[in-house]
Amino acid sequence: MAHEHDHSHDHTHEPAAAGRAQHDHARHDHSYHDHADGHGHSHTPANFGRAFAIGIVLNAGFVVVEAVFGLLSNSMALLADAGHNLGDVLGLVVAWTASILSRRAPTPRYTYGLRGSSILAALFNAVFLLVTVGAISWEAIQRFAHPEPVAERTVMIVAAIGILINGFTAWLFASGGKDDINLRGAFAHMAADALVSAGVVIAGLVILLTGWLWLDPAVSLAINAVIIWGTWGLMRDSLGMSMASVPAQIDPQHVRAFIAARPGVASLHDLHIWPMSTTEIALTCHLVMPAGHPGDAFIHDLCGDLSKSYSINHATIQIEIDETIACALAPEDVV
Repeated sequence: MAHEHDHSHDHTHEPAAAGRAQHDHARHDHSYHDHADGHGHSHTPANFGRAFAIGIVLNAGFVVVEAVFGLLSNSMALLADAGHNLGDVLGLVVAWTASILSRRAPTPRYTYGLRGSSILAALFNAVFLLVTVGAISWEAIQRFAHPEPVAERTVMIVAAIGILINGFTAWLFASGGKDDINLRGAFAHMAADALVSAGVVIAGLVILLTGWLWLDPAVSLAINAVIIWGTWGLMRDSLGMSMASVPAQIDPQHVRAFIAARPGVASLHDLHIWPMSTTEIALTCHLVMPAGHPGDAFIHDLCGDLSKSYSINHATIQIEIDETIACALAPEDVV
């Protein structure tokens, strides 16, 4: 993004020295706003590290229990849920790792630090889950042609344990979900898993009462459908983030109008909005202000309002004054 700070022409009508001084303030004011004010970057609170550790250990142990008893009881439903819970363990690891990497200091080569690693981890997680679901679904489909007996009571007991573990893990993240999207995602995922385990319990009970062996692979496929439904969104969002797309919750035209409505702004161009990580959003744009540089307070307040209104917490604003000098980045088709 070097072009954001380097124009070959002067945008001021003021004396050269004063114009350069003001232009330097305009170019570098975002550093003061984003870093000195302390509201620009969101990190997972340190006290949730223990919650992540407990959740990962509990769910990893339960994956082993489900896989072993799924094989012993000949239950595809339990094996499918074990695959789902393995994905949950990876999801918790990703969220925890992202919270740690987000605190890594930038370097001359990685100027944003390692924030983008959380996006790559989410993409890997989505691909891994879809491959796992494909293998389990293939086995379940074959079971329809050759139904096999299932240890219903074992299935129900193990799945009931899953309800307790997933419910407890969700509770660990409940209080942090209001302020951190990673914690909110962990809470929602674990709460949904508690409901999936409840479905397995119900399937085991119905098989016990009716002897419908086809219900086991049917429930397995239903669980896989739930996984695909959730994972497809993760795949779509992580792919979009990796391509620096505007986050789905932000309307770029609304942001454009929001900035253009500021006093003194004649026009704006070269607007870019992209995710720095799964929790942080950056913005750059050029503002044409013929009346002259509005001062540091203007940029400071604009960045603060972008953070409050859109959760855009790393904004870089460049001021251009002379409308007669065309900016090379002004055309919409130029990046």
